[in-house]
Amino acid sequence: MGWTLDAMDLLLYVFAFRFIAQTFDISGPQAALLFSITLASSALGGMVFGIISDYVGRVKALTYSILIYSFFTMLSAFAPNILFFVICRFLLGLGMGGEWASGEILVAESWPKEHRGKVVGMVQSGWGFGFIFAALLATFVLPIDTFNLNWIPFVSTDFPIESWRVLFFLGVIPAFLVFYVRRVCEEPEVWKKSAEVRKQTKQEFTFFEIFKSDEIRPMVIKATLLTSFCMLSYWGLSYFVPNYLASPISEGGAGLGIVKGFGFTIPLNIGAILGCISFGLISDKVGRKTTFGMYLIIVALLVPVFGNIVTIQKFLGFISLEALILILAPLLGFFATGFYSGFGAIFAEIFPTRARGTAQGFSYNVGRGASAIAPPLFAFIAVSSFTFLFNGEVIGNGRALMTASIFALCAFFVLLTLPETKGKDLD
Repeated sequence: MGWTLDAMDLLLYVFAFRFIAQTFDISGPQAALLFSITLASSALGGMVFGIISDYVGRVKALTYSILIYSFFTMLSAFAPNILFFVICRFLLGLGMGGEWASGEILVAESWPKEHRGKVVGMVQSGWGFGFIFAALLATFVLPIDTFNLNWIPFVSTDFPIESWRVLFFLGVIPAFLVFYVRRVCEEPEVWKKSAEVRKQTKQEFTFFEIFKSDEIRPMVIKATLLTSFCMLSYWGLSYFVPNYLASPISEGGAGLGIVKGFGFTIPLNIGAILGCISFGLISDKVGRKTTFGMYLIIVALLVPVFGNIVTIQKFLGFISLEALILILAPLLGFFATGFYSGFGAIFAEIFPTRARGTAQGFSYNVGRGASAIAPPLFAFIAVSSFTFLFNGEVIGNGRALMTASIFALCAFFVLLTLPETKGKDLD
């Protein structure tokens, strides 16, 4: 539930950025940079909350993170200027990064090894549900013009442009989840034992240990590189796919329009949900490394096809563009998001309990911070003068998507250096 609502809060921006750009009079690349600020701050939040979870507990860290990202998502709805909005986006990123760092560890430590991959996969599938919720809210809220927000002092334009504020106000919903978390969730036994040992032995600060320890340091480096390449691929796709589908063909998009284009992200994320769940089931059977590698290779192959879907549909002729998207979108979502289920299980199994929160929070969220360059990078590629023609048609946005394949292949080569951890007991 926490991960689902985390995704919803973050991805509201992906659907609303054109409206936000109009409100604050900024360009598309500048709007992409604003999204990158949130991704970058989530890296800091993940590292901080990883350390917090090692010392005060996974459950407490989880509740603090949920409250932070919920409150600042809501507060950003009332931003009177771009500076206020940027500060809110930075602070909500801290909570968003912390939610994964504490929540995924809580799940991985609470379940036995034979089911760890499955359950982590089920949790990760919440991201797809969150994407769908964001798409549904955006589809119904952004285009309508039956209201007017001029009663708010700093709002001077009519509702369709300012409707993004309604979306962000709804971002407070996850805060109510905290009451449930604090009442029913307990700290994992393995953490309780580790915390007691730390108290008795007065262990050194875990942040420094992950760099000093010959056992932990190499794994931190490899895990950080893996997440960096994976998230560059994923966030480039996630930021561009909704607008690629909605943009006119003359701009290199699929030409579906806002309502239909945003709507087609739903089958994409149904595929993502199935991909996350399937990853866990497969990895518990054949291994984490094999499953992860298979997903990455298929992503690298699928993205160029999806990025050239208009040209492919015209070449085939016998199938409509909508039908072809309906076939390819779930497949892309299945593999391009499904590999996220590998992080929680693999990282829990390569790092020791005493420093798991710190090491996992650092590795995952430095990778997320690195992914902050993806939106502006993909935006630059899409609008650069190097945009080329295929049969007389501009395919700049499609080419931007294909950059994701390069990062997926880089992640695959890093993955080869990690050990297989299926069936490992958590120490």
